[in-house]
Amino acid sequence: MSSILSNENLLIDLQSVPCISYVKMLIEYPRWLFDINLYHEKKSYANRFYVAGPNGMILISIPLEKGKRQRTPVKDIRIYNREAWQAHHWKTLVSAYRRSPWFEYFEDELRVFFEKRYAFLVDWNRDWLEWIKKVLQIEAEIHFTDRFIPPAEAAGLAAVDYRYRIQPPPGNTDPEIRYHQVFEERTGFLPDLSILDLICCEGRKARSYLQGIAENG
Repeated sequence: MSSILSNENLLIDLQSVPCISYVKMLIEYPRWLFDINLYHEKKSYANRFYVAGPNGMILISIPLEKGKRQRTPVKDIRIYNREAWQAHHWKTLVSAYRRSPWFEYFEDELRVFFEKRYAFLVDWNRDWLEWIKKVLQIEAEIHFTDRFIPPAEAAGLAAVDYRYRIQPPPGNTDPEIRYHQVFEERTGFLPDLSILDLICCEGRKARSYLQGIAENG
């Protein structure tokens, strides 16, 4: 493990369709080390994300098996598939973003996430991470822990430990990340939603917003 951890590594928890501030943090590092041996924290971003709707923020939550309340490592968390959560969430996203400039461009790729059956939460999250990395053209290395890394050990190995530092509800108000949202005239600007919101609204230009080099929307 010491061959991976360094001051160029970000040690972080694995979010589900991560929020904007989380992705902004990721792009600052060339190597990402996701601790999937952390215990799952209830109401964390591990199985939830927020999008913009006509009446404000909409919570999208991935249902988990009953073990979600137990001390279970994230890598072992199972998705509760005995309800049509994917079909329901897909309808929500279509309703929220069908009028956004880039939704149609990415629609076929996004639909796959809501048609493929996932047994484990970590697989759902990992596929989203790979898709976001591709869309934003990020050339970072992705690694996953094979054991829990104690905070003291991470510090000793000069890794930047950002595990569970970014938590819901959204609220980051970074002035550099301001763009035009679909329902902004109605709801006002909603900060730090899922990166999906920024991608649907700004497409491949989303990375420029994360880097603070795009003109404000």
